[in-house]
Amino acid sequence: MTFYNNQMEYRVTLNTELNLFIVFDKRDENHFATGKTIEEAVQELSKQV
Repeated sequence: MTFYNNQMEYRVTLNTELNLFIVFDKRDENHFATGKTIEEAVQELSKQV
């Protein structure tokens, strides 16, 4: 799924083996962050942007 917020577009996946959400920057698939929740992963990604 692709989501939007005021700052960026991102795609969310769930790694069921590690129980982590992975958020990918829509413009650069090599730019990603992980977190226990979607919100945590998005916050980590926005820190990198």
